[in-house]
Amino acid sequence: MHSSESETGLLPRGARAALLVAGLALVSLAAVQAWQVIARYVLNDSPGWTEPLALLLLNTAMSLGAAAAVQQRAHFGFPLLVHLAPPRLRRLLEAFSSLVVLGLGGVLAVGGVSLLLDGWNVRLAGTVLPQGLMFLPLTVGGALMAFFAVAELFLPRRAAVESR
Repeated sequence: MHSSESETGLLPRGARAALLVAGLALVSLAAVQAWQVIARYVLNDSPGWTEPLALLLLNTAMSLGAAAAVQQRAHFGFPLLVHLAPPRLRRLLEAFSSLVVLGLGGVLAVGGVSLLLDGWNVRLAGTVLPQGLMFLPLTVGGALMAFFAVAELFLPRRAAVESR
C-alpha cells in the first residue's frame, strides 16, 4: 500500500492521534477496572476513584473514537443509498451528511464547554478531579467532529472515499 497526501495530511494524522488516545483510554479503562476487581474482591478495600476514572476514560474513548470515525467516513450512514444515487444526488447526500455531523459536533462541543465550565469547581466523588473534567472529551470530540465535517464539505474528496 502506498502512502498518499490524503493518508499523511493533517486531517488523517489528527484522526490517528484521536484514535491512539481513544485506544490508550480503553487500555487504561481495562487496567482501572482490573484494579477495582482486585481491590474489591481480593483486598476487600474498594477504592472510590475507580468508577469516576473509568467513566472519564470511557467518555474519552467514545468521543475521540467517534471523531476519528467521522474523518475516516466510517460513522453511521446509509452508504448503499448514497452509492446507488446518481452523481449529483450523491454529492448532495454526502454534503447533507457532513452538515448533520457538523451540527451535532457543534452542539456537543458548545454544550460540552458549558458543562465543563459549570462543573469545574465541583469535585468528583472519590477523587480530587473536577467534575467538569468529565465533559472535556465530549467537548474535544465534538469539536473534532465539526472540524472534520467542515473539511469534508470544503476539501477535495479522498480517492478511497470516492471508490466506496
